Amino acid sequence: MKLIHQTKSVAIPEGVKVRVKSRVVTVTGPRGSLTRSFKHLQLDIRIVGGKVLVEVWWGDRKHLASVRTVTTHIKNLMIGVTKGYQYNMRLVYAHFPIIAKIEDDGSAVEITNFVGQKFIKKIPMLEGVKITRSDKVKDQLELRGNDIEKVSQSAANIFHTARVHNKDIRKFLDGIYVSEKGLIGQFGDAS
Repeated sequence: MKLIHQTKSVAIPEGVKVRVKSRVVTVTGPRGSLTRSFKHLQLDIRIVGGKVLVEVWWGDRKHLASVRTVTTHIKNLMIGVTKGYQYNMRLVYAHFPIIAKIEDDGSAVEITNFVGQKFIKKIPMLEGVKITRSDKVKDQLELRGNDIEKVSQSAANIFHTARVHNKDIRKFLDGIYVSEKGLIGQFGDAS
C-alpha cells in the first residue's frame, strides 16, 4: 500500500546555517562545515521557516522509512558542527601491555606489543578525526571529531586491528574496546 504523503522536519538551531541544493545538504556551524549527499533517495529536501523539511510523495514502506533516516542524519550533522563527537577507547590486556603511540599530531596511532607480537600496526584516522591519550584515565584513547560516521569508523578500525586471532576469545580478552561515546565534554574531562 502506498501512502500519499509523508513529511518530517528538523528545527535549525541558532548559530547553524543549512544549505540544500539538489539533495546535497551542507551544514555550517561554529565547529566547521559538514556536507552529506542524499541524491540516491527519491525525496524532497527544502528549508521552510527555520526548519529543514523532508518529504516523500507516493512512497511504499521502505521509501517512507528513509524520511526518518534522512532527518536523523541531518540532526547528526547539526550536532557535529555545534558540539562535536567523542569516543573513548580502553586498552585491555592481561599480560603483555599494549603500547599505543600517537603519531602525526593525532592523525594516526601505532599499536605495538599486542599479545606479545613484535610487529607494528599503524592505523590512520579518517579526515577530521583527532586521537589523543587521556590525561586522567590510564590506558585510554580519546577520538574527537565533527562527523559521527568518521569518528565511529576510526574507532572501529582500531578495534578490528587489535583483535585476537586463532585463540579462544572468551579467555584472551585483550584488545582495544570502546568504553564511552557521546558529545565532546560530556564525560567530565572537558577539553
